Amino acid sequence: MKKEPETRQYRTFTDDFIEAKDQDYAIPEGYKWVRTSLGARIASALLYGAAAVFSSVYCRLCLHMHIENAQVLRQARQSGAFIYANHTQPLGDVFIPALAALPRRVYVVVSPANLSIPVIGRLLPYLGALPLPDSMQGMRAFHAAMEQRLAEKKYIVIYPEAHVWEYYTGIRPFPDAAFRYPVKLDKPVYAVTVTYQKRCLCRKPKMVVYVDGPFYPDKALPPRDAAKALHDTVYTTMQARSRKSNCAYIRYEKIEEE
Repeated sequence: MKKEPETRQYRTFTDDFIEAKDQDYAIPEGYKWVRTSLGARIASALLYGAAAVFSSVYCRLCLHMHIENAQVLRQARQSGAFIYANHTQPLGDVFIPALAALPRRVYVVVSPANLSIPVIGRLLPYLGALPLPDSMQGMRAFHAAMEQRLAEKKYIVIYPEAHVWEYYTGIRPFPDAAFRYPVKLDKPVYAVTVTYQKRCLCRKPKMVVYVDGPFYPDKALPPRDAAKALHDTVYTTMQARSRKSNCAYIRYEKIEEE
């Protein structure tokens, strides 16, 4: 008998289905978004290299991943760029942009709660995690870290949907606030869209990832309008790509309010 997809119910698109050990974890005072000591740089290089090898095996054997159009990222190798992606894998989303961008390194904007994950949370800063701060002082350091990584011609990855919905095949609404970064820093933007497509003789779908761009800020527009224009372009592009999904491994149903 064919197994039916798991069903998950939600009230809003901001519902959490996966929570870290401490969802209210606060970034400690004096946290360093950029670690420049020799030991930190060596640890970062070794861990990132090991993660790249592991992710290649995991994404291809466990997620059955295939990336389409990754070559367009080469156009930003002399400038750095922002990558916006849909959030559908608790572990895979750590690796997918990194594999698409190889050999260029990526740095991923994450929730501070990720730092509370046992063992892995301690390693994330060395793997390129940029936790979102909750203070003005922290925000200045966070922005400075992004600017430094972009000056090094690296990629900054943002998941604007914020919450992980495993195997979700649509694109959830997201605000345009995160698109102010590429406008302010005058950097190109890419959309990375994960889709799920049928496999022969197996219920678990294959993952096909599409990379689109680059999209550039419109300098003729005021900053807020330019951010909204970038948001609309990325959102529309991701919606169009998401329609290539043709199966539901997990079904999401909205709970109707009485």
